[in-house]
Amino acid sequence: MEENKRQKQVGQLLNEEMSSIFQKEGINIVEGGMVSITKVMVTPDLLEARIYLSFYQIKDVTGLLSKIRERTGEWRKLLGLQVRNQLRRIPQLTFYADDTLDHVSKMDEIFKQINEDRKAREASEASEPNE
Repeated sequence: MEENKRQKQVGQLLNEEMSSIFQKEGINIVEGGMVSITKVMVTPDLLEARIYLSFYQIKDVTGLLSKIRERTGEWRKLLGLQVRNQLRRIPQLTFYADDTLDHVSKMDEIFKQINEDRKAREASEASEPNE
């Protein structure tokens, strides 16, 4: 379902503010890896926000995600302090792992393997004598 203009505006605002909150709280760099907010989807009534997080070089993604989820109330309170003049009600926050980067890296690996296989096949065909 397509988001309307207001949903996109609120999503962008929440994305910016939550990114700054994560930066201040030190959540963006954890255990030698990085956490970033890739996307914020807001429901049409603007009362729920789904925040998608990207994890880079984090060994225990599910553990870190559960720690972030445990502090949802704290994040919502900090967000409320930041956007109290822009929004009437602060949306409920739900955090999800965004695995888009994983899919991209897997696709890269598959394409590399296909190219290597094709080059090897072309090399073997070129080295065979023609009859």
